[in-house]
Amino acid sequence: MKRKIIKIDEEKCNGCGLCVNACHEGALQLIDGKARLVSESYCDGLGDCLPECPTGAITLEEREAADYDEEAVKRNMEKNKAQTEAAPLACGCPGTHAKRIVKEQPKPAPAVSGESIQSQLGQWPCQLKLVPVGAPYLNNAHLLIAADCTAFAYADIHRRFMRNKITLIGCPKLDDIDYSEKLTAIFKQNHIKSVTILRMEVPCCGGIVHAVKNALVNSGKMIPWSVVTISADGRILEE
Repeated sequence: MKRKIIKIDEEKCNGCGLCVNACHEGALQLIDGKARLVSESYCDGLGDCLPECPTGAITLEEREAADYDEEAVKRNMEKNKAQTEAAPLACGCPGTHAKRIVKEQPKPAPAVSGESIQSQLGQWPCQLKLVPVGAPYLNNAHLLIAADCTAFAYADIHRRFMRNKITLIGCPKLDDIDYSEKLTAIFKQNHIKSVTILRMEVPCCGGIVHAVKNALVNSGKMIPWSVVTISADGRILEE
């Protein structure tokens, strides 16, 4: 039968994996560094993956294709869930599998030297380039948008800043991406409760602040936001 189904241009696909996360039917996988449609019967033709593709590699076309098989999709998702539980991040690109990290109630900072400190990272991925715009953990979130180097400069970043927040990290100088576009999409598609920007004192870190400001304006939303500046020797200079 003829129906709408996705088509992937492998020349344009950069293997980011965002479409894999966006497909709720498990119709897409990363194979040899490219997104592939693993079964026509898994694709419902609604195109949830289209807006997530940063390169425009995915389109919808009407052609002869196998019928959408909802029962087969359920079996496939159950199989993938079992495989993930047995061997987490075993398929596709490990860096792009979105998941919420559930933790026990955080403990106060240890008073005894050498006692382990619990991570406060609440989701995966945390790299801004890899986070899907529609990731469920973004809705109703307090965001921490942090420059990469802040985690190394400020020792108490987990307890002081990451705790109870969704953390997105990036470097405006090294990453080849316009953060403002991605952040605009995140702000528009999700209810964000607040934004904390954690930057270094170096001038290039101003790019991450500029991107957030532009995204807030472009999204048309009034979201409370603040900036905290960290010195190279690990002190809070301004908040």
